[in-house]
Amino acid sequence: MLQSEKSIVLIGFMGVGKTTIGNALAKKLQQEFIDADQQLEKKYNMKITEIFRNYGEAFFRKKEKEMIIALSKQKQQVISLGGGAFLQEDIRKVCLDKCIVLYLDMSFEAWKERIPFIIDSRPVLQGKSEEAIKELFNERKKIYANHHLKVKMDGTELEEIVDSIIHSLNLIIKE
Repeated sequence: MLQSEKSIVLIGFMGVGKTTIGNALAKKLQQEFIDADQQLEKKYNMKITEIFRNYGEAFFRKKEKEMIIALSKQKQQVISLGGGAFLQEDIRKVCLDKCIVLYLDMSFEAWKERIPFIIDSRPVLQGKSEEAIKELFNERKKIYANHHLKVKMDGTELEEIVDSIIHSLNLIIKE
């Protein structure tokens, strides 16, 4: 099993499955799972959409950055970031320096099937056309290119993904 002290940070576009995979991965590694968005929701006792609506995106991003920087300094945890968190340079730098950053990569074609299930809880998507969402998806893909490991998500079962991640982590830790 893994011998790294570093936490594992999951990045990727909103709705790709960071929380689901993070939970399963943490269980298999016998580590704690932390969802950064859920932590913020607990702290402010409201959903992310409400934090955006009540305080604005700038406030949310500032609080998100403070929380993630603190989390990234902790050891042996699996941390799921919100889809937009990694866009902040400070977050990117600390995660790449202190953690193993794992990018969950999914094609837009596979991802867009999830839109009906996630749109209500994602303030950044609301009121956008499919074309505008695709543009955002592709812009963020460039930011997510900064990672230690990448896992292809299209057409793969949860167990396969988790086993693939553990195999890849073992390879990079041995280097």
